[in-house]
Amino acid sequence: MDHFARLGLPAALDTDAAALDKAYFARQRQWHPDRFVGKPAPERARASVEAAALNDAYRTLKDPLARAVYLAELKGVELPGDGKTIDDPELLMEAMEAREELHGAGSIDAVDALAAKTRDELQTSLAALDSLFLANDKPAIRKALLRLRYLDKFAEEAKARRANLGGNTGKS
Repeated sequence: MDHFARLGLPAALDTDAAALDKAYFARQRQWHPDRFVGKPAPERARASVEAAALNDAYRTLKDPLARAVYLAELKGVELPGDGKTIDDPELLMEAMEAREELHGAGSIDAVDALAAKTRDELQTSLAALDSLFLANDKPAIRKALLRLRYLDKFAEEAKARRANLGGNTGKS
């Protein structure tokens, strides 16, 4: 059973956060292991498995990028796993140049500007995914998701760079 079906939601890129929360908490109440303490071992085991699967589904669908990657996988889009080489020279060049710029950023303001630019690109790219899914353009979905993964990782690197510059004030 896929994550969307497990939570009784339509398989869609744009998922209503309130509906996701409501579906999760309703099913979590149903399968929470504490409700099965006095039950036979097979029922306790099933409750534990169901609760873990619900937690995994919720965690995946709650995050927009993780949800997009999951939906792409459901639609047969093959993405390289973490640590695998990306075969997009354009993206690799963009990533190298951005990392060089981040490494050269000597002030918190400069890092914040790069992080803000990245957040904007993340939002714009996530919004553009919907039309790619509607067109079922698997190569374009793959390319867009690889870039989104890079942008997400870069945002984390910018947070670390900011902290290294001594300005870890909780901004992201």
